[in-house]
Amino acid sequence: MITRRRLIERIGMIGGLGAAYTAMVALGLEAPASAQTAPPALPPAFGKRVRVVILGAGIAGLTAAYELEQAGYDVTLLEARERVGGRAWTLRDGDTIEMVGEADQTVRFSPGLYMNAGPARIPSFHQGLLGYAQKFAVPLEVEVNSSRSAYVMADDGSRIRIRAAVNDMRGYVSELLAKSLSQGALDQAISAADKEKLLPFLKAYGDLDASGQFKGTANSGFAQYPGAGVAIGKAVDPVPLGALLADKQLPMAQFEDFIYMQATMFQPVGGMDRIHAGFQRNLRRPATMGAEVIEVSQTGEAARVVYRDKPSGAVQTVEADYLICTIPFPVLAGIKTDFSPAVKKAIAGVAYDHSNKVGFDAPRFWEKEDQIYGGISFVGGETGLVWYPSANLFAPRGMLLGCYASGKEAALFEKRPIAEQIEFARAVVDKLHPGHGKDLQSGVAVNWHKIPYNLGPWPSWLGGEGKQDEKIDTPPFELLLKPEGRVWFAGAAMSQTPGWQEGGIQSAWSVIAQIGARVAAQGPRAA
Repeated sequence: MITRRRLIERIGMIGGLGAAYTAMVALGLEAPASAQTAPPALPPAFGKRVRVVILGAGIAGLTAAYELEQAGYDVTLLEARERVGGRAWTLRDGDTIEMVGEADQTVRFSPGLYMNAGPARIPSFHQGLLGYAQKFAVPLEVEVNSSRSAYVMADDGSRIRIRAAVNDMRGYVSELLAKSLSQGALDQAISAADKEKLLPFLKAYGDLDASGQFKGTANSGFAQYPGAGVAIGKAVDPVPLGALLADKQLPMAQFEDFIYMQATMFQPVGGMDRIHAGFQRNLRRPATMGAEVIEVSQTGEAARVVYRDKPSGAVQTVEADYLICTIPFPVLAGIKTDFSPAVKKAIAGVAYDHSNKVGFDAPRFWEKEDQIYGGISFVGGETGLVWYPSANLFAPRGMLLGCYASGKEAALFEKRPIAEQIEFARAVVDKLHPGHGKDLQSGVAVNWHKIPYNLGPWPSWLGGEGKQDEKIDTPPFELLLKPEGRVWFAGAAMSQTPGWQEGGIQSAWSVIAQIGARVAAQGPRAA
């Protein structure tokens, strides 16, 4: 009986790589190039005697290394840092923050506190990342991504509870639409039958009174909480429509409606890097740390990597049949390679965005005084938002993020001295939560455009600064999706979600499937 692998080998020998890859798809060994929920099902001995070197132990490099090892490949994973995870960087007490052109910062957080300097949340539909967390027994907990007890804050410091912004705006819009329907203004746009059904819906949706007017709703909060006996609750007065519209952050009241920003998301207990540590524990040959790549080349027979062992300074060389490069393009552009002129130009032309975070160790005044348990207040400007911790609710202290912004505002912010960035963020928190700026301790700042071995958070393929998910189909992007001889480029940058870890996983799965197809097309290796 002929096996699926032997069948693919024969198809490959006759029809080449394309035919082998098509056969893999047909036989269920690989899915088409779209979002997947599981890695390509390569047989356990599929890569026997095939060597692969992977550059970079971020999520894409770790994913590729793990899956290729499971398929029998001989994998070497090189990482310039002394940690795995790439952008998934969790800061804890005693850690050092190194940035290009800046003095080092030493993290001084209370026991148990941590700051996810990079990714900090996982949407429910990112099944690849969630699946690996389960596979490696990494405990997960709910990340409260949106709290309607939090605020949108106007430039003048006036603040509106998100629940009031949502429900009051809903009330005003419902009232206007109900009036338009009652006055016949929309008779040509809606049938009489639908109009009859829509009016009662609007009354309920906007909490309108019997006359169809919006005069406030307890859904926006209580001015007086309901109590015992006849202590009837009293709703807060509605925010005037003009005040709502004057707040530039009003659109962010709909934050949780964005598919990538669900109200309930997930996070690993103890920090995002726990998942990446799980990969490292489960690799047969863990990543080689402190391996700084200085040259990449290839011949007709092999790919060759020259790297410097940072602890010893020794220069070493490794060769492999194939190479997967996950090094961020601004870093890769500075490494000596023998890539084609077109590929070198594409790499050099990839512009990366700006993104910053500032974190503080603080007593949880936001829980006690504002009933904010997780979620985000939106403040705009150079700091963007204030993000409240979801971990260890009700504990004495928590990690308060006083800045997370990307794009043009972030580019301005990172020009400030680090001490000024921290004080700027403190002042914004004090404006939002008057009197509490003094409670913020041990502030640290991370400017991703200055982080060695990253030099930016994610690429802006379409020039849309601040965007982490785009419809990407530019010629440079499509060129770099193709293998350069024995070299493949992988990472979240090579996905439709360059700012999300799931994009790195999807990219890695796609690349290892392509390598598998090439291996299948070439037939088994001689012992």
